[in-house]
Amino acid sequence: MIRPSVLLFALLISAPAWYRLLLDELELRQVLVRFLVAVPVAAVLLAGLRFLLAGYRKVEEEEAPASVVVTPERYDSAPDESR
Repeated sequence: MIRPSVLLFALLISAPAWYRLLLDELELRQVLVRFLVAVPVAAVLLAGLRFLLAGYRKVEEEEAPASVVVTPERYDSAPDESR
C-alpha cells in the first residue's frame, strides 16, 4: 500500500505540471503521467530517508538490553607487588 506521505510528496514534485495545467500549457493526460512517474520516485526517496533516520529512533524500554552496572575503582587500589 502506498503511504499518504508518498502521495503528498509526489504531488509536491509534480506541482509545476499542475500549475501549467491551470495555465492551459499542458493537457490533463500529460500532468497525470508526470504525477504517476513522481509516485515511485517519491517512494524511493522517502524510503531512503526513512532508512537513514531509522538508526536515530529511540529504543523502547522493553527492547532495551539489560544494563550492566559497572562500579569504577581507583587505579591506586590495585595490590602493590613491590612489598
